Amino acid sequence: MIINNKYRILRITKYPFGLVGALVAVLIIVFYWVAGDTAAKVYRTSWIGNTFGGGEKWVQNQVIDMYVAPDGTVFTNSPWDEGGREAGIYKNGDAIARAEDLHGWGRFGGIAVTTDKKYMYVSMLQGHIDGKGNDYPPADTSWYCVRRFSLSGKPAPFTGGNGWDKSMLIVSKKAEVSGLAISGSELFVAVRDENIVRVYNTQTLKEIRSFSVPTPTKIAVDKQNTLWIIQNQKDANSAQILHYSKSGNRLPQAINNIPGANAIAIDNQNRLLIGDNGKNQQILIYDIKNKPVQVSTFGLKGGVYAGTPGKIEGLKFYGITGVGVDAKGNIYVNSSGFNLGKDTQGIKTGTDIRKFSPNGALQWQVVGLPFVDNADADPKMNGTHVYTMHDHYVMDYSKPAGKQWTYFGYTFNPFKYPDDIRLRVAHGSVFFRRIQGKPFMYFTNMFGSFLQAYRFNPATDGEIAIPSVLFQGTPEKEEKLQSDSWPPNQSQIGDWIWQDKNGNGAFDQGEFDASKRDYPYQGGWWVDSKGDVWKTLRMSEGIRHFPLQGIDSKGNPIYTYSSMKKFATPAEIKDIRRIEYFPETDTMYLSGFTERYPAGSDDGKAFGSEVFRYDNWSKGNRKERWRVAVPYDTKANPEVVTASMTVAGDYLFIITSRAAEVYIYNKATGAFVIKFKPGPEVANESGWIDIPYGIRAFQRTNGDYLVFAEEDWKAKVIVYQLPKKIPVQKADSN
Repeated sequence: MIINNKYRILRITKYPFGLVGALVAVLIIVFYWVAGDTAAKVYRTSWIGNTFGGGEKWVQNQVIDMYVAPDGTVFTNSPWDEGGREAGIYKNGDAIARAEDLHGWGRFGGIAVTTDKKYMYVSMLQGHIDGKGNDYPPADTSWYCVRRFSLSGKPAPFTGGNGWDKSMLIVSKKAEVSGLAISGSELFVAVRDENIVRVYNTQTLKEIRSFSVPTPTKIAVDKQNTLWIIQNQKDANSAQILHYSKSGNRLPQAINNIPGANAIAIDNQNRLLIGDNGKNQQILIYDIKNKPVQVSTFGLKGGVYAGTPGKIEGLKFYGITGVGVDAKGNIYVNSSGFNLGKDTQGIKTGTDIRKFSPNGALQWQVVGLPFVDNADADPKMNGTHVYTMHDHYVMDYSKPAGKQWTYFGYTFNPFKYPDDIRLRVAHGSVFFRRIQGKPFMYFTNMFGSFLQAYRFNPATDGEIAIPSVLFQGTPEKEEKLQSDSWPPNQSQIGDWIWQDKNGNGAFDQGEFDASKRDYPYQGGWWVDSKGDVWKTLRMSEGIRHFPLQGIDSKGNPIYTYSSMKKFATPAEIKDIRRIEYFPETDTMYLSGFTERYPAGSDDGKAFGSEVFRYDNWSKGNRKERWRVAVPYDTKANPEVVTASMTVAGDYLFIITSRAAEVYIYNKATGAFVIKFKPGPEVANESGWIDIPYGIRAFQRTNGDYLVFAEEDWKAKVIVYQLPKKIPVQKADSN
């Protein structure tokens, strides 16, 4: 490392050489300090997608429930946040605290939160941990709890409490807590899958009584101390709102015409606010003095799909999971997008908390949008328009770090395009391309098991990315088509290309081009500048090339199995992984494991141990111009492995998984240039790189480089800015 060079010189120059020698030594030290610290002076770190840069401040990656205290403090809860802010505390547009110790040791957050004047109550899950005693559940058991915290997020133990610090109230060992509310000294706890509401004393947390409610979820308490409870069947858009007395008697009032009801609160005028997460994407306001009557709405009808579909504006919501009102009548709304994927257990992703004055003026907004996601730039727009899995950002690089991005568009519409694979898959990364001048976005998940293409039609769909083409590979085991197999109308499980021939974004009959079973173990995908698709399979004849056959009348790129080409994997690569091909120069870059540097384990997501460059690829040349061994040491602690690569301008960029260090190599020679890691603008930190395309680079027209890197720990994408000519790092930095 460079710093060792500095210390080495200091050790050499500590001996007395007289005044002249001392001056020379000082000059040498200064020279090495300036020249040696190249990386710190070359790049600038910024980020997109989160209001805050990291350290102790970031906005969590999802919010499933939200409670607003009379003073405007916002309390949130979610099952998981990579950085440990499962339950966040926000005020005046600032992330002021979080509920501590909800992350790790088998602990998770939950989907309900409330407070009284003294405590914060958070639903959570405590799992079994081997070797622990009575402070943890026994094997094959989980505790579904309410955990008590101070209003600043410190665990607040109580007599008879459970868990290692006695702050957990075990509510169930079978089903999660789905709703929380307080009336006076009573805590109401809903357990949807047990069809029950339990009532506890807030001081002792002893159960007082319980009563039956069909599938209860979120709860609001009005000024008469009666309960309004959302009844919502699991995994169904079939909500209604029931009315109960505190003692559990069912009252006659009900609201049964809002099947998308997903959030509920009482305002300072004793009106009921309901977050409608259906097509309306609005807050519906009801007078509840007698029979509930809708008297107003808040937010534009249709939410983010009103006006220009997908364009972000203050009163356009998307995926409402929380609503609240403070004592002054200010309204707070959280949007968390849409996702029903198995990998998120039905949890939505993204956080967008907004505070409005009573008349609807936006007061502040905090967001944490990307999670296990990366960005790519529209090549036509010189890096000023950037896309992630769901979101479109407009950039102004003249602004300070973290202020360069504007959240411009939400590209997902599950109401119009319910077959969009992003409704089922929560994590991945995109390639953004211009093909014959038209914009296209390609998306794959964190395992590279498919490649989805999207087209854009601003005249009909605004910002929305319209499902266009889907490549589905071979499953590990041969499977038979079932009546409920997804997507519908496929002719077989795997090995097909779907093309949206009628332009409706749905998987219809006659739109699948099937092929015979291929090798099931994939390495990577690539979409080149012409729109050709490339795929690697971990075998000796492991390169597949799908040349673009044109664009159809609906705007879809056309790919076929009949036009697919197969190439042998170069002999020196024993396990091929990633691929990037550049038709302008007929240059191919491949990564994989080799006989020289074999894999330490059979990790299907791994990048490989070497990168190879081949010139004149289409002419049949399979002799590498150079090969570079990239960081790979699975025996190190922590292990060092390369996660992803990208080529732009004069350089090859790679990023390591654990430390998220970026290495740059000269594209012409393969020589190492420089390495660096997240700078002080993001608290010198990053989460692991979890996706196969966790780094993307783009060269702007002035020659400067933008490098986008996944940062899953604090819900953002890191952006590095580098000059056209990147100086070579000194000494033993590689």
